[in-house]
Amino acid sequence: MPYSTISLSTDTNAITTMTLDRPDKHNALSAEMIAEITDATNKLATDASIRVVILAGNGKSFCAGGDLAWMKEQMTATRSQRITEARKLAEMLFQLNTLPMPLIGNIHGNAFGGGVGLISVCDTAYCSKNAKFALTEVKLGLIPATISPYVSARIGETNARYAGLSARLMSSDKAESIGLITEVVEDTDAAVTEEAHRYLDLAPAAVAATKALFRSLGPKIDADVIEQTIERLADTWEHPEAMEGVSAFFEKRPPSWKP
Repeated sequence: MPYSTISLSTDTNAITTMTLDRPDKHNALSAEMIAEITDATNKLATDASIRVVILAGNGKSFCAGGDLAWMKEQMTATRSQRITEARKLAEMLFQLNTLPMPLIGNIHGNAFGGGVGLISVCDTAYCSKNAKFALTEVKLGLIPATISPYVSARIGETNARYAGLSARLMSSDKAESIGLITEVVEDTDAAVTEEAHRYLDLAPAAVAATKALFRSLGPKIDADVIEQTIERLADTWEHPEAMEGVSAFFEKRPPSWKP
């Protein structure tokens, strides 16, 4: 099926690049984009001919987080509607995380909120020197709920607390030092291409089995964990801070808790 928010291309070596393609919105995760990423990932997962998948972004940013229109909708949504939308995001992340073939991130510009979640489900990720990273949810009175299992698994609890509690803006070097980024490079396209070609010399079934093995030995991310994050996000949306934080953002004013 044709996609409107992402693009897919596969080269002669069976390396597929999935590109987030909402450059005018800094590739913010809309409901449509989440659905399209999930659909494309499910199809790639069952295509035995694909050897490697690269995740990239078109435009100035890799992914600026959640879409503003989606955020406005959540302000007036019911709890059940919020849970439904959160589950869609959780399903997308789960499918990317369990993709059998290697998933390589090609990161540039800004990666905020959900963008950090997308990096966290990659097996390796390379970024440019000017890339910036942040878990910005607490600025709005929200929490990084559905991405939290993957972020914590990627960088560990200590670093997750460091980044998530403060919403601090992190440089590419800091992202590399905490393990979010594999390596900061001058040319991400060249680095990602070299990394992708490395897998062509390896037995694909063994690579997939090894990926599944290490994933099974890491922090548990199962249906119960995912459901807990969804419920916590719904709880947070019902707290007055969420409404105040999101309203302040759209009204371009400081939230009530800011001195």
